[in-house]
Amino acid sequence: MLALSLLVTAAAFAQDGLYKVNDVLEPLPGGKAKMEGYLEDYIMLSQENWAKGVMPYDKVVEFFRTGRTQFALGEMPGKSLRTNSMLWRYTRDPKLRKLTKDVVYSLIAAAKSNGSISCTPVEDQPGDKDGDIWERKYVLLGLSQYYLEVEKDPVVLEAMEKEARSVMDQVGPAPKKSVTELGWSATKIESSSILEPFMRLYFITGKREYLDFASYIITSGGNKGSDIFALVQAGTPLREVGEPYPKAYEMTSVFEGLAEYYRATGDPKWLDILTKFFNEVKEQEITIIGNAGTDIYWPALYGEGWGNTAVEQTNPDVKRMMETCVGVTWMKFCSQYLRLTGDPSAVDYIEKYIYNGLLGAMRPDGKGFSYVNLLNGPKVTNHGWGTNFDGLPVTCCNLNGPTGLAYIPYVAVMQSKEGPVVNLYNKGVFRAHSGDGRYVSLGIDTDFPLSGDVKIAVFPSGEGQFTIKLRIPSWSSNTTVSVKGTPISGVVPGTYLSITRDWKAGDEIRISFEMVARLIEAREGKNPAGKDFQAVQWGPIVLARDENIDPDYSAPTRIVANPEGIVDVKRVAPERGGTKFQFLVPTSEGPIKMVDYASVDCWDGTNVQTWLPLLK
Repeated sequence: MLALSLLVTAAAFAQDGLYKVNDVLEPLPGGKAKMEGYLEDYIMLSQENWAKGVMPYDKVVEFFRTGRTQFALGEMPGKSLRTNSMLWRYTRDPKLRKLTKDVVYSLIAAAKSNGSISCTPVEDQPGDKDGDIWERKYVLLGLSQYYLEVEKDPVVLEAMEKEARSVMDQVGPAPKKSVTELGWSATKIESSSILEPFMRLYFITGKREYLDFASYIITSGGNKGSDIFALVQAGTPLREVGEPYPKAYEMTSVFEGLAEYYRATGDPKWLDILTKFFNEVKEQEITIIGNAGTDIYWPALYGEGWGNTAVEQTNPDVKRMMETCVGVTWMKFCSQYLRLTGDPSAVDYIEKYIYNGLLGAMRPDGKGFSYVNLLNGPKVTNHGWGTNFDGLPVTCCNLNGPTGLAYIPYVAVMQSKEGPVVNLYNKGVFRAHSGDGRYVSLGIDTDFPLSGDVKIAVFPSGEGQFTIKLRIPSWSSNTTVSVKGTPISGVVPGTYLSITRDWKAGDEIRISFEMVARLIEAREGKNPAGKDFQAVQWGPIVLARDENIDPDYSAPTRIVANPEGIVDVKRVAPERGGTKFQFLVPTSEGPIKMVDYASVDCWDGTNVQTWLPLLK
């Protein structure tokens, strides 16, 4: 029986009748994934230097005792608890566990007389402009993460239920305050994102009152002045959903909750809306590095709103774009959609963001993440919502970035009813199950993405037939797969390859992905000059020019490619420490240096050029 996790599954609750929908895929239980090398290095750097390092836990919990200096700062301890609990699920680090438990109990001790864990005084609850409901959402998310992943402590559950009761006592149909009248934004959409933790409480306790409150949020439309669910179902472009505040982070958070609501109700209407949201984001909003949001349509949102970003990403008028909170929340939504549908394109977008946008936003020392990111110009910035503790900026994105890293083990290898499902190709050992319940260990040996060669050793606890699914990335046009030296047919980009056989201990799968550089042409948006750019992607890795090694980084050029769009790049040793990849890329003016976007270190004020201006 698979252990209960944050990503509670239909199988785990089927006996209680709480789930009306069975997930197609589910994460491996905690402690059953251990990675090495490429992605593991980033995860551990963040754990040691942020989660166990500079994060000022006592100071952010103090907001709940003495108040905050600006709206929504009370989100910070809940976000930290969520990340730490997810990290502990993966690393089993005892010091992290103790640290996290101490924060949990400190936060619970700050509860007010009505049971609320809130920065807003009881007499002023629910706060209508201070982010009170948003903050209590993160309290519930953080405590529930700890309860599900670290320790099923009844004290923690009691605190969660008191918090939820304090919300339900204050928010709802008249004479209570409407959820769409509470919050700092023009449309109050952020408060409706409390939908997700209420669904968690429903699945933990089985109490109908939590599902009823979730239904109230859904019926309210998630937004003041419009029904965001109906608008998405009608095919409205996301930049027009919830005007004048089509804020990407908050809206995606609401749709994360809708995914859980669909599991509880089984109404196909909600899956249709989730699918339309997923398709609209990936087709109209996601950039070359896997994130979204720009200031072109909604400049007042400082690059954090939906803005037809997939097209406008090369618009030279862009000043701010791609909030880290948006990328991480999109990554988490993709994982929800993957579990519900088994659609491998969701992993394509998770992978795109991890290797480019997420790693590219992280400080080289692991002590934080950029607030927003540019593709051209100053790549990173800490300027945005948050506060400063003794010189340390603590922003929403500094807190969400580590969550993205902690999420990687949830999706790297997953479980289907037929057997293991390999999504991300990072070196490690993963313990899954066969369809009939036998243990199956997968030993993945690779230096991916440094190369496209992967070996997977299969060790079932007994002989017999079952299925292993391998995700074939959409960027690899020609992938070869063999088992024990025998080629496997039917390998199609952008799908899962299912291999069903009588697996024996030591059977080896070999995979070779096509790691070539491809030319990407810009699209024309609101400014016609935006079409005059080109970019290069090698396998899943987006390349860029780095001012640190190239003073002509922004000079116009024209990349040379064959008729199929393949660029004949030459891999060379990186000149700069910390750079993973460096290439010589042919252009009409001679070869230029390009490195992976994620490795470009602009934290000291240098610039990046990802979309290269065309030489006229």
